[in-house]
Amino acid sequence: MKPIIKLYRGYANEQELIVMGHVFLPTRKVEYDFQDKNFKNASSIIGMYRMKTWANADIYLEHNQKTIHTRTLIDGYFKFCIPLNQDDYGWVEYEVSLNYKNETISAKESYIRPKVDHLGIISDIDDTFLVSYTLNPLRKLYHLLFRNVNRRKIFEDVTIHYQALSQSGRNDHQELNTFFYVSSSEWNLYRFIVKFTEIHQLPKAVLLLKDIKTSLTQFFWTGRGGHNHKFEKIKHILEFYPNLKYVLIGDDSQEDPYLYEAISKIFPLTIQAIYIRQTAEHKKKKVIKTLQNLESLSVEVCYFKKSKEAIAHSKKIGLIN
Repeated sequence: MKPIIKLYRGYANEQELIVMGHVFLPTRKVEYDFQDKNFKNASSIIGMYRMKTWANADIYLEHNQKTIHTRTLIDGYFKFCIPLNQDDYGWVEYEVSLNYKNETISAKESYIRPKVDHLGIISDIDDTFLVSYTLNPLRKLYHLLFRNVNRRKIFEDVTIHYQALSQSGRNDHQELNTFFYVSSSEWNLYRFIVKFTEIHQLPKAVLLLKDIKTSLTQFFWTGRGGHNHKFEKIKHILEFYPNLKYVLIGDDSQEDPYLYEAISKIFPLTIQAIYIRQTAEHKKKKVIKTLQNLESLSVEVCYFKKSKEAIAHSKKIGLIN
């Protein structure tokens, strides 16, 4: 048995690098199997919520020919925030390791460093691009447990819209705009979400999720409550990259329109456009009123049922070709 290092995609600006992950105690449990179906898939998902984290574990980051040492927090989470001194842009690989019984265990991931003239796209996940049935908690839980990642659905034309946004204003296809997927889902679902975005060819993104859960009782509250987390994460991105212009994408099933309104008020020069997916049969009056208020702040808004409406709007305002 060996401990497991799970790394997440990091991000950097002109001065600072942030990379993060979790360390799990030695275990015989296998990682989530994306091919599992029905009850096997359910046991795999539940297993992701029962893995035990390792508090205060020694962890090492290799960066610029230096080894930087820290320890994990009480929930096994670690985060390196370090000064950056390099010229690389785009996705850059990094490596983290730990020592266990005279053996070095390491893992590699990458971080993004965008150029200051790029666009930042911040998207919610559940019911924004991944069909999740947030308004029906039992149905949402059923799909999480009994539908493996290959059988989960994406909304029609989302990939076309997101790919176009990733290329907005870019001549070089190697130099795409930066995507962030921010969600109330926990870090437990990180690999599931990454795999889903890869299957559907969504842009590679930094994921910012909620604190990890490590018990079955916590699992049944997955993705519930705590929208302050999303607000703080989005605010952090905009403060970390003050020179980017942003597009925010969400849905009307929970708090996205109101979070995005608050963000737009705090960053009046930064938000270019806001897209809100309609999840119920009728548009919500409160959401319509919120978006009208945003328009009065010179933010382009689109409240849409189908992604082709969002695509048409992005073309109309010159965001995409």
